[in-house]
Amino acid sequence: MSNPHEANRIAKAFLTSLNEGIVELLYDWKASRLPPIRMAGKLFGHMTLHPLPASDYAFESHYFVDQNGDVVFVFDPEEYPAIDYETTKVYVAGSFNGWQHAVGDEFWCLRFEILMGKRVLVFRCPLDKLDCQDGCRFKFVTENHHWLAVGVESPNVEADADGNFNYTFSPRLTGRHRFGFLLRKPVDLSENNFLVYKARNETQRVYLSPGPFFFDMKSDKPLGAIPQGGATIFRLFAPRAKWVKVGYFKDLARPKDAEWVLMRKDADFVWEAQINQNLEGYYYWFRLDGPPSPYSMFDANMDILDPYAKATVSRHGPGIIVDDSQYEGFEHPDFRAPQWQDLIILEAHVQDLVTKLPEARGGNGSPPGFKELSDFALSDDFYPKQLGVNAIELQPIQENDSRSRDEYHWGYMTANFFSPASSYASNPEHGSQIREFRDLVSNLRKQGFAVILDVVYNHVGEPAHLMCIDKLYYFHLAADGSLTNWSGCGNDLRCDAPMAKRIIIESLKRLVEFYGVDGFRFDLADLIGKDVLQEIEYELKSIRPDIILIAEPWSFRGHIGMELRDTGYASWNDGYREFVRHYICGEGGRETLEYFLKGSPVYYASWPAQTVNYLESHDDRVWIDMITENKDGNGFSPTANDIRRTRMMIGVLMMSVGIPMIHAGMDFMASKQGERNTYQRGDLNALDYRRILDYSSVSTYFREWIAFRQSEKGSILRQFSRVDEDFYYFIHPPHSNSLVCVYNASGAYGSQRLLFAINPETHAVITMLGHWVSYEWTQVANHERFLSDDSNAIENRVSHELYLSPLSIGLWISQV
Repeated sequence: MSNPHEANRIAKAFLTSLNEGIVELLYDWKASRLPPIRMAGKLFGHMTLHPLPASDYAFESHYFVDQNGDVVFVFDPEEYPAIDYETTKVYVAGSFNGWQHAVGDEFWCLRFEILMGKRVLVFRCPLDKLDCQDGCRFKFVTENHHWLAVGVESPNVEADADGNFNYTFSPRLTGRHRFGFLLRKPVDLSENNFLVYKARNETQRVYLSPGPFFFDMKSDKPLGAIPQGGATIFRLFAPRAKWVKVGYFKDLARPKDAEWVLMRKDADFVWEAQINQNLEGYYYWFRLDGPPSPYSMFDANMDILDPYAKATVSRHGPGIIVDDSQYEGFEHPDFRAPQWQDLIILEAHVQDLVTKLPEARGGNGSPPGFKELSDFALSDDFYPKQLGVNAIELQPIQENDSRSRDEYHWGYMTANFFSPASSYASNPEHGSQIREFRDLVSNLRKQGFAVILDVVYNHVGEPAHLMCIDKLYYFHLAADGSLTNWSGCGNDLRCDAPMAKRIIIESLKRLVEFYGVDGFRFDLADLIGKDVLQEIEYELKSIRPDIILIAEPWSFRGHIGMELRDTGYASWNDGYREFVRHYICGEGGRETLEYFLKGSPVYYASWPAQTVNYLESHDDRVWIDMITENKDGNGFSPTANDIRRTRMMIGVLMMSVGIPMIHAGMDFMASKQGERNTYQRGDLNALDYRRILDYSSVSTYFREWIAFRQSEKGSILRQFSRVDEDFYYFIHPPHSNSLVCVYNASGAYGSQRLLFAINPETHAVITMLGHWVSYEWTQVANHERFLSDDSNAIENRVSHELYLSPLSIGLWISQV
């Protein structure tokens, strides 16, 4: 127990500006209502000290202790805006009340109060009711048992033995232990600053870390290497650097000949140097140094790749100085991307699409890349063209941390956001990736494909150049300076820091304006955050109103799919992916399938094309390995039922309202042979097009469903706005989990109606159709193929009853 008569240690100290800050003292609050202000006299240094309101602490720690000695738990609804707090109750739960047992107990329910001018949810309780004399853990939970994510940078966050993050309450940290201070002169951020506190028995020296003001620092100056006329300007934002140098050289084989120039720091912490020569085509690196601490990774000897480099030789650099005027005259094809409700997306990897083509390797023997795919795109045999999709979502093409050009990589470890990947270039030493990627986008658009890029802004790869520029500014850190890891990739980019946000937005705008890209899918968008995503949306739509924006709305921290409903983003629908797979395999209720066929309305999507429906992506095991009856989870040789279920899957996917997405190879049941993570397994990921011949009827069936979805008959599935509830009519065949859905049942959307039936059972099902028998139904597709007027296929005619074969689907149309 602490000395009850004095604050015996500093818990924390940080700056709120260059000459102001907050110090937190460890003090036994039970000994006195207020810590003695005389403690201020024992702070060495040139400062004045003043107490802060205890309630101010709640906006960091989610609790404080008021003047009556009551513990006050505080939750700010703005931290989790997806919930309607007017109708949804929130409880405080912890080790003091049995965690989930608090849900439904009105005693632990939070209620609205105004605290420091802000409307927040509050629970007040005497300390003796909590049994927290030695501290305890807590978090917040809704009446629906939705545990609200813990703010990882709160000062009182701890992980339990199972890796669950919780807030902690300490009776020594009450809010009344905090004091503000004012320095007589500003600190120098390029130095380590310390606060010295003299207690009765010891003197303590505490690191004075930059606080929230630091993460608001910004500059609007153009950054990077800027050749203009007869000069080149270099600029780098580095707020804590002691010095910054730029080294430039012409001969890539002789980097030691680099001319190193010391740069000058401006008031906005941008370092600048001007060379009176146009250095277009030269190579360059930065070097810098700064104060050593757990919050830094400064290395005076490291060559740092410019975060604004428009081309780079490799993940290490050097950057290549690019003059955009050299690319004038390039015109993007006169192409307009399909409206979102008309999209059918194919997710694919640059190398996977071409690796197994004849003579696919580059001219210098390197793996194929932009150029080879660009050439393939103009071929009549181009796989996406034959499949019939109208949008291609390429896995990341920005510079990644692939260690060599021969190393296969998915690209999700970004090393530079402005340069197309050097490993996909035929001649990266001369920046060929710029023109080659431009040509690829141009050729894909000429063939009628919208080009969507998978982009990764939530973390970075190695070398982490931004970390060496300023680890504290650009990355989320725990209290001890260690990197947070909600991405699962070792670090989390601080996307809301103004200069990190600038890098994100400006690199995206370059991909749209300079390269002609039509849209983006944002990896682990939860870590980018809704506010930043909305700024991205505003900036991109200002230059391209029809830009396609898709979020992967989760991370290891949480899921913001519901929060994005009022934005212009569509979201990958993981609920759809998991449920539909289970339903087709005989699990899960048909009532839930109804929800997904309708486009996940209300809870996930506020408009039809806001849900991206899919059953397989690059991540994890592929569809056929997931559902195979083979005991080893290897679907390379699928069973007859595996094939039937795959046919069911494409039908359900194409009959679901929303944007359908297919992963390359699904139509010929490409298998990863049971492997889950194949991010560096090009041998398993590369598309073997010979398999189309092995499973030609399945591949053809996929193409027919895609063609139907895009046809006039399929147009009633492609609604721009949400339809009325009576658009759908569902029939539940008895004694089964089968489902029949009538689309446009009300007839309010034209004279055409569709009837879709699915039977996931391994036995046949017969159902009555009620009054729908009076309509004249013509079968469009059975479980094997689409029917045409001149087809000899046997039609399953609709009479007073409908027969559904085991593991089958069927589609009928009625034209009144």
